Amino acid sequence: MTLHRAPKSLLAGSVLLLGCLIPATIVWIWHGGHAPFIDIPNRYAPPSLTHPLGTDPFGRDLASYVLTGAFNTTAIAVLSVALATVIGTILGLVGANGGKRGWAVMSAADLGLAFPPILIAAMLVTAQGASATGEILAIALFGIPAQIRITKQAAQSILVLDYISAARMAGFGSVAVTIRHVLPNIAPILIVHASTSLALAILSEAGLSYLGLGAPPPQPDLGRALASYQIHIFDHPFLVAAPGVTVMVLVLGFNLLGDGLRDLLERPFARNEESLS
Repeated sequence: MTLHRAPKSLLAGSVLLLGCLIPATIVWIWHGGHAPFIDIPNRYAPPSLTHPLGTDPFGRDLASYVLTGAFNTTAIAVLSVALATVIGTILGLVGANGGKRGWAVMSAADLGLAFPPILIAAMLVTAQGASATGEILAIALFGIPAQIRITKQAAQSILVLDYISAARMAGFGSVAVTIRHVLPNIAPILIVHASTSLALAILSEAGLSYLGLGAPPPQPDLGRALASYQIHIFDHPFLVAAPGVTVMVLVLGFNLLGDGLRDLLERPFARNEESLS
């Protein structure tokens, strides 16, 4: 596939994400994942060549703080979605095969959808305290029930095809059929869902941190930055705009990336499905 034939949404999402995450990674490595140095005499400095976005109430370079927070927020979102995808896919495949185990899995997924996400996060934080690990587990628990349902529906559309029956008649068990035939054919759907789930995970991470349920200070975080700087929305609006716009760029980038991947993968997947049927 040539670059000019790629979906425009895929290109736009890639540009937004790379434009944000490449400098974020560089700044994160430069500062070792920590917040910039405190410089009280230089606080509330206006934008300049030394401080492109100015400084915050502690005299820290705002651009460095926000970019480091963007890296941390994205890392937590990626780990959460990866965990939800792996666990949800496995359980969804079990649910697609039916039986008592399948019924138990789908019942648990329905129960998970009934609980408000913020309640799960609050329970985890109460149990082990505010931490990045608790935040990852909470966001992953948000996504597992939906991942189970999507995987089950996609797998069942493959399991009813004739070549699956032929594979079973040839002596292949459920695990072999799932690994060799089902999983490769539903992979495009899982990839698209994971990419769009990252946008929701970014919002969830920012929201949990804003409420004080995320990783504690001094680790930079976009949600906590918004919560800390919101009192300056009228006297120093740039303090609120910088992390807010960064969250918006990340969410928009992952949404566009997911839309582009869907457009890119749905046609080959549809052709493959027609040939199999």
